[in-house]
Amino acid sequence: MGAQTRRKFDNMTDSNSTSKRDHWMGFDLGGTKMLAKVYDAEFNECGSFKTKTEGHRGKKAGLKRMVKVAREALDDAGVDAKLLAGIGFGVPGPVNPDTGVILEAPNLGWKDVDVRGHFEAEFGSSVVVANDVDAGVFGSYRFGVAKGVRSVVGVFPGTGIGGGAVIDGKLLQGAGISSMEIGHIPMTIDGDGRPMELEMLASRLAIAAESAKAAYRGAAPNLMKECGTDLSNIKSGAIARAIAAGDDEIEAIVIRAAHWLGLGVATVYNFLAPEMIVLGGGLVEAMPELWVKHVKKAAKGALMPSYAERVNIVAAELADDATALGAAGWARAEIERS
Repeated sequence: MGAQTRRKFDNMTDSNSTSKRDHWMGFDLGGTKMLAKVYDAEFNECGSFKTKTEGHRGKKAGLKRMVKVAREALDDAGVDAKLLAGIGFGVPGPVNPDTGVILEAPNLGWKDVDVRGHFEAEFGSSVVVANDVDAGVFGSYRFGVAKGVRSVVGVFPGTGIGGGAVIDGKLLQGAGISSMEIGHIPMTIDGDGRPMELEMLASRLAIAAESAKAAYRGAAPNLMKECGTDLSNIKSGAIARAIAAGDDEIEAIVIRAAHWLGLGVATVYNFLAPEMIVLGGGLVEAMPELWVKHVKKAAKGALMPSYAERVNIVAAELADDATALGAAGWARAEIERS
């Protein structure tokens, strides 16, 4: 947190009793939905509000919509904004954690969005902004399956593939930019010699594209019946249901993707050797046993024996709460540290 933000927070605590500022807000800004949750000092949920993001309307309209969602969550919780000790954001894409600016949100088409400045002006509370997967991984570390471990890496396959790491209670972040863009690790080359990144091989979008081809060929009748060949209809739950109904080709597609993800995990493990690797996101939530089994198998097969016997890969537990809860928890950690 920068010096300017620390001065703002100091001024806030000077003018208002610190004991009264005992609530926290976590905000999950997604490509399709935005969700705000309000928590008390023990991080019990007091209220929430969710709506569609509608990112195509632009960043100015988006900020206005975000403020409305935050206020609706406060109303639902019955909490005055003056009681907020801080607001934490988990946002899609690279951010500058020092300034609280979204540098780029590719799925929304937004660039250079000053979330911190806008919300501090609106609510008079200190604001901390993190990448959404960073927030989700911190949620697992602080409240979920990784609680109590010293170091954890999170890998979340979704539309793309996000990553995050917490080491000794702190998010691993770059110099003025969020880091751990695991989905962009080059894994192989295509027929023209161009690099293929991990998310081209193992994201939900990649799986959906291959599944649509299988449905078109008649190799996935259950998926075809439910979704047709429209990629926008082939969601994580539909993929899981197709496998459960007997679409073996869809299962094979997911296993291949999990194999690629396992190789990506092995790459990260070689660098950081964390105590735990957490797999999260909608795909993993829909099929946790399948993903953990095959990611672990591929990772172990790619690691040196001394590393392979130590790697610990588990599924996340917080589901839709991970980003909002983690963002609020990280905001508190940063504000109290500063």
